[in-house]
Amino acid sequence: METVVNVIALIMALLGVIMLYDARVITKKLFGFGDQNQAAWGLKILGFIIAIIGALIIYF
Repeated sequence: METVVNVIALIMALLGVIMLYDARVITKKLFGFGDQNQAAWGLKILGFIIAIIGALIIYF
């Protein structure tokens, strides 16, 4: 059971890092409105939080 939780947390951390680095590309694909800077900034913060949560689950 612990291995399953670790794998899920690892996937969460991976998705958070991908969201952090590819925020601009993701906003261009998903959102069509004019203020993409605000959306990219929001995705970067969300990706950072998801990556930290995933890493903390693995750590503890």
